[in-house]
Amino acid sequence: MRYVTVRASPADGAEFHPLRATLADEPAVAAGPVHQLEQIDGETGVSLAEIQRGLDRYSEILAASPYVIDYTTTGSDRGFVYTHFELDDLTRRLLAYRRSSELVVEMPIESGDDGAAVVTLVGEAGAFADAFETVPEEIDLAVVETGEYDPGVRQLFGRLTARQREVLSTAVRAGYYENPREATHDDLAEELDVSPATVGEHLRKIESRVFSGFVAGE
Repeated sequence: MRYVTVRASPADGAEFHPLRATLADEPAVAAGPVHQLEQIDGETGVSLAEIQRGLDRYSEILAASPYVIDYTTTGSDRGFVYTHFELDDLTRRLLAYRRSSELVVEMPIESGDDGAAVVTLVGEAGAFADAFETVPEEIDLAVVETGEYDPGVRQLFGRLTARQREVLSTAVRAGYYENPREATHDDLAEELDVSPATVGEHLRKIESRVFSGFVAGE
């Protein structure tokens, strides 16, 4: 069994559901992972999503949106949002693609720094041969990584945000964890287009989260 992680973003002239598109103009709100997304009838869907910053402002957006039927939040500045909403055409077709595909979408769906959705698909190797041919043409896909599927490893790395996984992948490929070390914070900073201090902060958080997964009770 294999997995493929893709970065899905709207093609030129297209956009995700209007609720998601609204967040691009809301720097006070930082969207987190989508833990559940389902179509419950022909016209509406429900989602359970994490908001990493600006939950109050996002609540205001939901309250004003003509697409939202009902919503519930939990948390303060950061928390979770359950939303019952009207589907747009693209979201309806994306959900239809998911139902018809032999591949399983591993939840949660992460939010990339650029507003893209970072999605991991799991299935038998043969199922990937033409799996993306029926994805709506309004969606551009870029493969982030692929490999043999190990649920234990995937759950462990599920502790990391999409950005943290990108930083970790960059560090491993560059040889940061080799002995002797083949890359420095400066090298990684140049590739990731951030400061060396930011790289160090990311790596400390990554190592804390990953290593705690090997300690009983953490």
